[in-house]
Amino acid sequence: MDFSVEFYKTSGGIAPVQDFLDALRQGDSDDFAAVMAGLVKLRNRLYHREPLCKPLGRGLFELRHVGKLNTRILWFFVKGNRIVAVHGIRNKGQSIAAREIDTARARMKDWKQRTRV
Repeated sequence: MDFSVEFYKTSGGIAPVQDFLDALRQGDSDDFAAVMAGLVKLRNRLYHREPLCKPLGRGLFELRHVGKLNTRILWFFVKGNRIVAVHGIRNKGQSIAAREIDTARARMKDWKQRTRV
């Protein structure tokens, strides 16, 4: 079963994950390539578990890449075998700050309110 991966856009048309990836490409091309490979793997259900992915609770998941800095793409499932990536972060530690999860949850809520699925 294949999934499609899409990026969240604000009501103003801004795509924060795409912007995050563009900055990552310019700042760390090796980590960018690894994250992009992870996003491709995310299309296959077999990779929806550790070590590539981890559930964060309440429908939110993380795509994980460990490199110079830990790079995460936060995402959720949508009906019709779709995945929506809502937030990208880099950090030195293993845990994700609560404010980052709150940002991802707010974007998930916004997407669901604006998109009738």
